[in-house]
Formats: sequence, structure tokens, C-alpha cells
Amino acid sequence: MLKFMVVLYRRQDLSREQFRRHLKEVHGPLASELPGLKRYVQNYACDDARRPHPGWDAIVELYFDDWETMQKAWDGPEGAASDADLPLFADLTRTKWSVVEEVMVLP
Repeated sequence: MLKFMVVLYRRQDLSREQFRRHLKEVHGPLASELPGLKRYVQNYACDDARRPHPGWDAIVELYFDDWETMQKAWDGPEGAASDADLPLFADLTRTKWSVVEEVMVLP
């Protein structure tokens, strides 16, 4: 299983609530249509009185069977639609993405 992670920063002209609503209600359904996508998780930064805010607004996890399946998903029309939506809510100058190796330490 291949995991693709995106660390998202909201556009500065959007509130946290606007960013979260767009990611959940608009971008999420677009990303969910990626062919070959096995699992999709949205993680939102929470306020924590004991720790400073991390600066990012969300981390998303997208799971695919392999590299080829993932690349076909990004290269197709669903991937193009998902990519076209990103600038509407995310600050692409700070947003980062990467394929990661997940190592289960405690199931």
C-alpha cells in the first residue's frame, strides 16, 4: 500500500472554518473520486492549550495500491479536477506533499 500525504495551509484570506468547510464539502468529494483510491483521511489541527498551534491547517492521507495506480489517478480528469480546486482554499506556496512509507509500530 502506498500513502500520499499532503500538509495543507489555508489561504490567508480564509478563516479556519471556511478552509475546513471547503476541504470537507468541496475538495473531499473531488479527491474521493480519484480512480484506484483505497482510503482517504482528513486530519485537522486542533487548538491545544498545552502545545502551540503547528501552523498547518490539515494533513490529508490518500492510499493507493502502488505507484502506477497513484500516478494514473493524478494524470486523469479526476486528478486534474482535484488539482484545480486546491488554489481555491490552500496556500500552495506553503503546502507540501509527499509519498511516505508507513511503518506500523503499534496496531
